[in-house]
Amino acid sequence: MVRAMHSSPAPSTLDDTRTPSGAPTGGSPVGSAPRGLGRIGAWSARRWPIVLIGWVLALLLCVALRGAVGGIFSDNVNLPGTQAHAGQTLLAAHEPTAGGYTGLIVMHVGSGTLSGRRSSVEASLADVRRLPHVLSVSDPLAAGSRALSRDGRTAYASVAFDERPKLLGHPYQATLRAAMRATTADGVQVEYGGSLDELFRPAANDAASEIIGFAVALIVLTVGFGSLVGAVLPLFSALLAVGIGVSLLGLAAAVMTFGTAAPTLSLMIGLGVGIDYSLFLTTRFRQHIADGAAPIDAAGRSVAASGRAVLVAASTVSLALLGLYISGVTFIGQMGLAAVFSVLTAAFAAVTLVPALFGAFGRRIDRFTVGRAVAESGSDNDGWHRYARLVERRAWAFLLGGLACLAVLTVPLFSINLGHVDDGADPTSYTDRVAYDLIASGFGVGANGPFTIVVDLHGATRSSSTIAGTVASALRGTPDVAAATPLRPSPDHRLLVGTLLAESSPQASATRTLFHRLVNVTLPRALRGSGAHGYVTGASAQQQQFRDTVTGSLPYVIATVVALAFLLLLVTFRSIWIPVKAAVLNLLSIGASYGVLVAVFQWGWGASLIGVTERVPIESYVPVIMFAIVFGLSMDYEVFLLSRVKEIWDRTHDNTAAVGGGLAVTGRVISCAAIIMASVFLAFTLSSNVTVKMLAVGLAVSVVVDATIVRLILVPATMKLLGAANWWLPGWLDRRLPHLDPEGPSPDRPRPAVESPA
Repeated sequence: MVRAMHSSPAPSTLDDTRTPSGAPTGGSPVGSAPRGLGRIGAWSARRWPIVLIGWVLALLLCVALRGAVGGIFSDNVNLPGTQAHAGQTLLAAHEPTAGGYTGLIVMHVGSGTLSGRRSSVEASLADVRRLPHVLSVSDPLAAGSRALSRDGRTAYASVAFDERPKLLGHPYQATLRAAMRATTADGVQVEYGGSLDELFRPAANDAASEIIGFAVALIVLTVGFGSLVGAVLPLFSALLAVGIGVSLLGLAAAVMTFGTAAPTLSLMIGLGVGIDYSLFLTTRFRQHIADGAAPIDAAGRSVAASGRAVLVAASTVSLALLGLYISGVTFIGQMGLAAVFSVLTAAFAAVTLVPALFGAFGRRIDRFTVGRAVAESGSDNDGWHRYARLVERRAWAFLLGGLACLAVLTVPLFSINLGHVDDGADPTSYTDRVAYDLIASGFGVGANGPFTIVVDLHGATRSSSTIAGTVASALRGTPDVAAATPLRPSPDHRLLVGTLLAESSPQASATRTLFHRLVNVTLPRALRGSGAHGYVTGASAQQQQFRDTVTGSLPYVIATVVALAFLLLLVTFRSIWIPVKAAVLNLLSIGASYGVLVAVFQWGWGASLIGVTERVPIESYVPVIMFAIVFGLSMDYEVFLLSRVKEIWDRTHDNTAAVGGGLAVTGRVISCAAIIMASVFLAFTLSSNVTVKMLAVGLAVSVVVDATIVRLILVPATMKLLGAANWWLPGWLDRRLPHLDPEGPSPDRPRPAVESPA
């Protein structure tokens, strides 16, 4: 399929570029010197000890700084302007003990009752009240308390903190456990939930995922290209780059708030693109070596040609990720920014560290081979060219068949349920999951996500007791309400505060419906004409508003990311239809990926295989983040494939030859890169975090769909049907656009003597 590395390649009508005199252009012309990226690549290869030492020292420095001054990661979501945020602000101003962050201490006895252990429970809760950062602790055994189950065996104490518990550090966990020692010594089971879940949840350990991903990548690269050194080199480069990227993210976390999934997301994306970028340069370098070029020359030429494609691809991914800020939710925008750290370090490593490794190994890059060592070029009658000619003959059949496959995969998308994956989806060994189950058994599932009702009495024209009675009656009469406490006045009598429990779990769609009914119907009707204003707040309410905010911003994120990618491809390939085709096909492939997510996590198809024990909604921010990442990664393969197609088109103006030649040169590389990236993503399904599992499955499916259905079926079929129109660009627009050659001016090829029809 691909030309053997150890043999002299036969001339190819598509790949053998010669000068007018007939001399092959495999080496640099006499007297010429590499320019731009080529000069960087050649210098890095020539001074490889300096570059390698520099990268290693940079890694050690970044890791050391992260350990010394790096921040922590926390899912701290603020939604200014929402009524849930307004209610929380009122609580913080007028009833500080009800504001801040609320954790739960859940107590349970297997026999007897908690009332029989009152002395030990009250002693422990008194010790908790004396801890730093604790604003208040409720007494579940007090008369009239609703925090003691009917059988008296389960109770929970609400603990209000003035700081997010996770920010208090791991030692605070031991301090809290010590405060509850009297209760545990009395035979009471104590578990922790609410905002304490992050403090007690085990730290994420992605080592197993990294090892599996690297093992699969090593096997795929060795089998696919036959060179053991050529397989290890991209892996080493990616590991070094992502280590620096994730360390820089840790340093940024000291001054910015990133979500708990941010480091894992950065690691996943960094490994994926890092291996890809290094692989594309490595295969081109090995082909130059096989064609007889000197190692330094081959390194410079590889970076001069494919290096610019790497930078274009990395820019596309980064722009797509930064487009998440359009959502208006800082939490989501910074998740995208977290991945950008690794993408940029991977791109920088590709144009400096990778050529340095070329210089270190030189011709020895293919010394240890498995089978026949191959690189990227193929003859004009290899399998890829034959496949391209088959697509040419059956273009409509391939197009319709590919679209049908995507349509089938997209069907589940129409039943998507966006929500929040709560503690009930965590492993049963986690204390927050045990606390969740105990509360659900003792008080009903709605007790795991209570709503806090806040009535602002400023400007009220009725007495507070009248308003409290009217609102309480309205709340109890609202459908799907399991219980509602009487509203009590705040210490300054400016607010009325109460608690409401839903009949359904926090992640159920019925709870979301209840939230909107309370906000839009129940409270406005009960307070009509009173001059008072009602709010529904608390962690569960904030999650509901977060979902609404994200869902409303998704169209703007899509429009922004698509527009940025369109402009970049328009400038890069100087074509109207190339970016239009790329945008449409990528949207279709993303829809298919969403469909698979729904089938796995909502419908439960194969969920047990990845450790998900119950059906859950799709985490509200996953589709937004997935869209930016998938669109960016899809553009990666688009740039690498089309840059080679355009190179041949500029030389031959033969559309079939260009498509076939582009597939022949990049088909093996893109296929192996897709297998590796999908494997890296799937390895992260070992994470205990269900949201990380969602991202891993969604990204893996999207890569597979893009590399097979889109890249091997739909792209060649549409390019065949469009013909020369693929490269059409109005003259007036051509004159106004800046020029950005994806492959760059390099000794690999001459400038085309005849411009494209545009």
